[in-house]
Amino acid sequence: MNKTVNINLANMLFHIDEKAYNKLQRYLDSIRRSFAGTAGSDEIIADIEARVAELFHEKMENERQVITSKEVDEVINIMGQPEDYMVDEDIFEDEPKAKTSDTTGRVKKLYRDIDHKYIGGVCAGLEHYLGFDALWIRIIFLLLGVFTGFGFIAYILLWILVPEAATTSQKLDMTGKPINISNIERKVKEGFDDVTEKVKNVDYDGMGNKVKSSSKTFFDTIGDIILFLFKVFGKFIGIILIITGAATLIGLFVGLLTVGTLDWVQFPWMDDFIVNSTNSPIWLVSLLTFFAVGIPFFFLLYLGLKILITNLKSIGNIAKFSLLGLWLISIIALIVMGVREAAAHAYTGSVTTKNELHISNPDTLNISLASSDLWDARGNVRMNDMIMVYDEDGEKILISNDVRFRIKKSNDSLIHIEVRKEANGSSIQDARGKATKIEYKYVVEGNTLVLNDFLTVHDGTRFSDQEVRINLFVPKNMVIDFEESRNCRWSTNNDKNIGRCDVDEYTWKMGNDGELKCQDCPEEIEQSWNDDDDENRIRINGQGIDININDNGNGESFKMKINEDGVKIKAKDNDEDKVDINIDSDDGKFEMKIEEDGVTTKKTIAKD
Repeated sequence: MNKTVNINLANMLFHIDEKAYNKLQRYLDSIRRSFAGTAGSDEIIADIEARVAELFHEKMENERQVITSKEVDEVINIMGQPEDYMVDEDIFEDEPKAKTSDTTGRVKKLYRDIDHKYIGGVCAGLEHYLGFDALWIRIIFLLLGVFTGFGFIAYILLWILVPEAATTSQKLDMTGKPINISNIERKVKEGFDDVTEKVKNVDYDGMGNKVKSSSKTFFDTIGDIILFLFKVFGKFIGIILIITGAATLIGLFVGLLTVGTLDWVQFPWMDDFIVNSTNSPIWLVSLLTFFAVGIPFFFLLYLGLKILITNLKSIGNIAKFSLLGLWLISIIALIVMGVREAAAHAYTGSVTTKNELHISNPDTLNISLASSDLWDARGNVRMNDMIMVYDEDGEKILISNDVRFRIKKSNDSLIHIEVRKEANGSSIQDARGKATKIEYKYVVEGNTLVLNDFLTVHDGTRFSDQEVRINLFVPKNMVIDFEESRNCRWSTNNDKNIGRCDVDEYTWKMGNDGELKCQDCPEEIEQSWNDDDDENRIRINGQGIDININDNGNGESFKMKINEDGVKIKAKDNDEDKVDINIDSDDGKFEMKIEEDGVTTKKTIAKD
């Protein structure tokens, strides 16, 4: 069992066992004795202690780790013994000494060299980092600044973001020299004796590397410039990453945390539309989304900082793996919620009711559409065809205008109305259960049928693609008169091929063949389906697609129309052979008629 003590070395706290502490104490005392009476000895000792503390910190795996004699021996081996160095003034002569420290593989760090600065020391620091003269760097910054403006911006950013080399250790890091007793002593004495110019090109490499030459060939200089531009481009990429990451994190915090999690701004409808069927609270979804999106952008921000500042302190493996685990958990949770939400709409179920209608005048049926006053209420929230409002009692009501009407021929002399309610659910039973909760109303007043153009859900059922389809069966020869509303909800089979948006402008009569016959339509509104229509055209607009191609020379023609009512195709060749295809979009009815060599073949397929 070893006794441990706490020490404060260069303002850093360490736990060290007693044996290692005594060895370290003897080592530092010997260094103090070696530099006693030397100019700048206090600064030399302080820098040596700071370097020793830095080495200890690099070797520690956690804050509670105890430093042993092994770590002390490793640090002493790196720093060297005082007697290994000549501490008198002759170490600053021009000739390098036989005993030097190895600098091979030493990674330089970017600092601003304030000792040789003109403005902020950026170019002087880049000279050490990139390895070529600061004059070229200053010229490049100046040219980029004059012609593009980027040079001034880049210089200011580097001036702000790159730290200055203030301590002796930082100055040695800047030049790539090892931070040991010898180099710390040299650097301090350089400042005291003002002999920087005399020793700046001396390389104290233990392997006896050659003295650095200040002369370079033209092609070496061009290569250095290209390398420098690549590094500047890398720094620019780092700035872009920082801006992107920071902006995204701020936006996520404001958009998700403040609204969804902290509930600073309340939107009661969010639980009904955003997390519709999973019953997950909005704050949980917001938090998971923040982690799932924000963590990658945080690492993007961190990468940009690492590119821009090479000596940026690492956040540590514990933080990295913790964030990675949190991100994976968020992604998995969101995927599970998404699958549950998709499963909640996997099936479509419907319930159908059919009733007879009795009107005062059996010859004429007036049809009117009624709208909801709540549809335009203040504070409602819309999602596709559905809105959510609150009634006077504070009850939540879902209102949708996903209601469509179709007029068909009745098989008897009575008027029938068929109401089909549809909804989505996780199963057929669940979907039908939601469909039964849909409320739809209509009323007969005299010979007028008033139909709601909306549906409602009152019992708290959430958005499940609820819709209503109305089939109105009218006996033959009955006149139908609409209250004009310009409501594109009517699907009919009529003799004028008028689209659903224009049906309610005219009066109709049910024909024996189930086709509505227009009673007051002008001739010019007839659609271009007659064989004598020679207009060649292709029309694509909000009403659909209308194509008509005629060749008057040989009698060939092709016509196609696609709209909300379905698809109609007519074709004729020069032998008077014809093909007519009609596909109804509402009831799925498929009709095909072929006239070939005087023989007519007709086939009809219907879903209902």
